[in-house]
Amino acid sequence: MHVLTVIGARPQFIKAAAISRALGLKAYCAIRQSIVHTGQHYDTNMSSAFFKELEIPEPNINLAVGSGSHGVQTGAMMSGLEDAVQHLSPDLILIYGDTNSTLAAALVAAKAGIPLAHVEAGLRSFRVAMPEEVNRIVSDRLSDYLFCPTQTAVDNLQAEGRSDGVHLIGDVMYDVFLHNRARINSQASCEKYGLTEKAYVLASVHRAENTDSNDRLLTIFNAFQSLATELPVIIPIHPRTRSALDSVGFFPDGDLTFIPPVPYGEMLGLLCSAGVLATDSGGMQKEAYFAETPCITLRDETEWQETLVDGWNKLAPPESGAIAEIILDALNRSKRPQPRPLYGDGKAAEEILSVLIR
Repeated sequence: MHVLTVIGARPQFIKAAAISRALGLKAYCAIRQSIVHTGQHYDTNMSSAFFKELEIPEPNINLAVGSGSHGVQTGAMMSGLEDAVQHLSPDLILIYGDTNSTLAAALVAAKAGIPLAHVEAGLRSFRVAMPEEVNRIVSDRLSDYLFCPTQTAVDNLQAEGRSDGVHLIGDVMYDVFLHNRARINSQASCEKYGLTEKAYVLASVHRAENTDSNDRLLTIFNAFQSLATELPVIIPIHPRTRSALDSVGFFPDGDLTFIPPVPYGEMLGLLCSAGVLATDSGGMQKEAYFAETPCITLRDETEWQETLVDGWNKLAPPESGAIAEIILDALNRSKRPQPRPLYGDGKAAEEILSVLIR
């Protein structure tokens, strides 16, 4: 069986690493993988560094699409993927998550009549105005294999009338976290940036709903600037976010620190040692849960609803005007229940490959 994996963004590189590692096991030697990188994330620290660190095979094809509007970017990806599919002749296309790369590959697979498998199927924020939600819904509708990370995702698909091809397999990001946990050096990450363990806020902001709205963007970063008068706030800054902040004239001051995007291991080190994570990233909400670091989600909703139940994750919509207060409350909260085993046993990638072989 020849599987074509399509990836283009940081969270997809992490997920693909789990599959690539599992493919090295003898049980799955019948599966051959080709990789197409769409180039959606093209900064070295957000792309090629991940391939090397996570030991992902070099892509067979890099479309080098780069940035652009949703329509322009998705269209360019589709054009490149059509050529790639014709050249590589895969038996199945494997997609991850909810990016424009996911959507483009799903549409190309459907039009080419090639079976499609969606890893991280069934997630819903129930906000159709969100580009990622559209990508999820369309990709799920077109997929033959729906690999769900949680029971909530399975329930979402069943509510939409979909039960065929649905598999509850756990989360491949948890596979990668467990595999790399022993190598995480939190102390080194703290020392590099002059931080004290559990006495700083780690933040990440990149979603269009926040970066494309000057009001939301300034509300979030003014809250960070306010927090930085009490404790350090460190932000690996996404290039799009930095550009948006420059355009509105916001520049960090004092203990609000911008750093370039960092490698996976270093980011996990910062996350494990942080007092709290403030983010609009879907993947980092889960990684915070794995690391037992409280998370504040800078959005009106989350697709990872199960993380809200025991207080490990809390929503802080920018319109509330209470971001700083919610973060400080999370820092000062002394006890939470132990995280529940929501995301499988660390063998989700093997479950996926077993299903494909059967």
